Amino acid sequence: MKFGTVPVAKAEGAILAHSMQAGQPPYENALRYRIAKGTRLTAQHLADLAAAGHAQITVARLEAGDLHEDAAALALAQALVPDAAGLGLRISGAGAGRVNLYALAAGLVKLNPAALEAVNAVDPMITIATVPDYHRVDADGMIATIKIISYGVGAETVKQAGAGAAGALRVLPPVFTSASLIETSVSQEIPSDKGRRSMAGRLQRMGLELSDRVVVPHQEVELAAALAAAPGEVLLILTGSATSDPMDVAPEALRRAGGSVTRFGMPVDPGNLLFIGALQGKPVIGLPGCARSPALNGADWVLERVLCGCRVGSADIAAMGVGGLLKEIPTRPMPRSLD
Repeated sequence: MKFGTVPVAKAEGAILAHSMQAGQPPYENALRYRIAKGTRLTAQHLADLAAAGHAQITVARLEAGDLHEDAAALALAQALVPDAAGLGLRISGAGAGRVNLYALAAGLVKLNPAALEAVNAVDPMITIATVPDYHRVDADGMIATIKIISYGVGAETVKQAGAGAAGALRVLPPVFTSASLIETSVSQEIPSDKGRRSMAGRLQRMGLELSDRVVVPHQEVELAAALAAAPGEVLLILTGSATSDPMDVAPEALRRAGGSVTRFGMPVDPGNLLFIGALQGKPVIGLPGCARSPALNGADWVLERVLCGCRVGSADIAAMGVGGLLKEIPTRPMPRSLD
């Protein structure tokens, strides 16, 4: 692509680099208008620019083997997500060298960071920006934007950028349709339904139904029986007293019911007191107290991955610590600050 200043008379067919005013004087009447940057110039455009007093203009001119910015952006999008619907994505139309990728439905964004980094390393004029890996997205949520910075770029360069990156972006849909939340109480009073409402909202946005409310005493035997009887495909535990040890009431109740605990504790704050395990093939998540708030916490990251069928082992949770210092919540009993 050639880029530079040329006489107006020689600019027909070129792409205007900067928006300009054109038209016949006097400019206060309707004969004056603006030619937007990126416009492919016609003979009439040139006549109007000359009439407005412009002698030279800055333009871009595509050469043999070049793709227009819109065509290049669309070609790269199609190379990255050749089966868009199969990957849970929708490709937008192209404009101003930009194409966006949107989620077809709610789910979790899964990226191949190395492949996407390789795309951006080919040519500074070819870019893709995405949401973070494992980002929860709603239907029609934007997950990536592809932008060709220059007005044109070589077709072979675009091909090179897309090579080996097919399927580097996808949206994983939920693989479950129902969940059960079992709450425990440390007194005769039924606990507030604040926690249930927060969890119902989290599940609803992922398309899951929450089964009827179950509240049991904060005792191993009662909690174990409730776990065994819970109808949901995913089992959630929200205790009236914080789980503070791998041998505490809730983890021990899961074991008593015949289940297993994969990990207790996570390096995400708020969310430290989470545990995860399984019971008869069903994933089980022991929720930290901060799950009563709708604010983002470590339980969200684990829950979303579980719901979308991602493996969540001890090493996966350990890796969440980098970036795991989340926003302070007003209801926190003991703020992080010790000053």
